[in-house]
Amino acid sequence: MKRINDFAFPETTADMDMWQPTIRVKALASKVLCVARTRCEGAWSAYVDAVPGQRHSVEAQGVLDEGVKLPVHLARVLFPEFDDVPYSG
Repeated sequence: MKRINDFAFPETTADMDMWQPTIRVKALASKVLCVARTRCEGAWSAYVDAVPGQRHSVEAQGVLDEGVKLPVHLARVLFPEFDDVPYSG
């Protein structure tokens, strides 16, 4: 696995079989979530969407599936832990 800071990315097919993305969730309000996820190619993306506000841990997947991709300048402000990882634009 290739590492960038605390994040691991697959380098081989065998790595890919074991790799799991890193997901981070930030609530902007009780019913608005931003969710960031690492991608297997060594980058990350972040998305935002409205949610019911019941269980953010469960609602995060819907934001990844249906949310609007954040522009890089907003994503980097919300998720500074990804600073050294390329953003997938």
